[in-house]
Amino acid sequence: MPVSSFDLKRILRPNILKLEPYRCARDDYSEGILLDANENSYGPAYQVEISEGANGSEDLHISSGNNDLNLHRYPDPLGRKVKDRILKLRPSVPSVENIFLGVGSDEVIDMLVRITCTPGKDSILITPPTYGMYRVVANINDVNVVKVPLIVEGGEFQLDVDAVIQVAVDDPTIKIIWLCSPGNPTGTYLREEDVRRVLDSAFEGLVVIDEAYVDFVRADKGESYARLVREYPQLLVMQTMSKSFGLAGIRLGVGIGSRELVSYLNNAKAPYNVSTLSLSVATAALSDDGLQKMRGVMRGIQKQRDEYLIPELKRLPHVGAILGGNDANFVVCRIVDSNGEASNEIAKSVYVEMAQNRGLVVRYRGTDFGCEGCLRITVGTAEENKVVIDTLRTLLDGKLKMSILDEHNFPFCVTAHAFNRDKTQVAVCPNSNEVHIYTRSGAVWTAAHVLREHDLLVT
Repeated sequence: MPVSSFDLKRILRPNILKLEPYRCARDDYSEGILLDANENSYGPAYQVEISEGANGSEDLHISSGNNDLNLHRYPDPLGRKVKDRILKLRPSVPSVENIFLGVGSDEVIDMLVRITCTPGKDSILITPPTYGMYRVVANINDVNVVKVPLIVEGGEFQLDVDAVIQVAVDDPTIKIIWLCSPGNPTGTYLREEDVRRVLDSAFEGLVVIDEAYVDFVRADKGESYARLVREYPQLLVMQTMSKSFGLAGIRLGVGIGSRELVSYLNNAKAPYNVSTLSLSVATAALSDDGLQKMRGVMRGIQKQRDEYLIPELKRLPHVGAILGGNDANFVVCRIVDSNGEASNEIAKSVYVEMAQNRGLVVRYRGTDFGCEGCLRITVGTAEENKVVIDTLRTLLDGKLKMSILDEHNFPFCVTAHAFNRDKTQVAVCPNSNEVHIYTRSGAVWTAAHVLREHDLLVT
């Protein structure tokens, strides 16, 4: 909508507008002898030295080392040092007042829903296939979910812009439009002209762009939409330390938006939501040296994705297509049957076999809209990527040979752990790849016996 007509207060819940935020001790003072927050002045108890004093009493000695992080003190409630470093990563962001820090992107998602959507009344709009936590958070907060699917034909995974705008404008209960760029599980960077059309529309709510994977996008294809925050006060861009920085364990998410929106998020969040340990690691990761190393790792992941994993997947039997824009640190491949049709059955059986018996875990996404027969494979190290290709080749080549058996007019078809066809029962033994075939007469053969007769032994 036109920037001049956007009014954040119109979409915030009345109780949030009236909220008097909790005042943290560290909002006022953070230096000197601090006896204001009921912290433990002796430091972390496990580091305190205890000795026997006079008359058998215990003397406590404050440890002088191993507490450089002052873990006995509450952290900076706003994470100012980390925000300063984020400005180096995203120089288009106006100031630290435009940055919100959360416990992973999931807290940012939850906070946005909680400050805007009235339970049992309001709605959010999502564009499937997309990240599942938007729906989960809405359900937890008793908020309705409106779905406008992406254009999925040909694995495009781009916005149906006209439909998104029409639905959002026509439904006054929708407070947030969630966009994911690059998407999960789509791996597709959304076109800027489409994003701007949504932002320039008559929709009066927030537009949130989840950019968890944005650092994996090649520079000639696109960049972070955080630069648009200056133009659009209704825009919030989410990012994370979990993906490109390899710091999923510190649980640090970032929200970049207008100063007004960030101030309301800060008012509503828990007082010390991000820990000292997380802030310390993030500060190091966002240093000049840390950023240089992150970008080097990104180039390595992009090379593995584009020059090895995708080309090798395309060569495998039963891999019908690589879907999406491949703008993230994963690849989505569609598994097909012998007729070239997407097969959830084959994809799911390969996924289960690899996870349960081969120590190799990918993600089955066949139940997502537009992702029939799909596996999502994270780009691993060079060694891990070779393992996944070799394992898939073995399993999918075996599926191909099994389909040849069916073409030889055998009275059975092998695709899953157990099923019946024409009163013939087939049971697969995953640990040995052995198949027992029970006919009407009860006679039993092994897969090896049947396959050797026709030179089709699966190994």
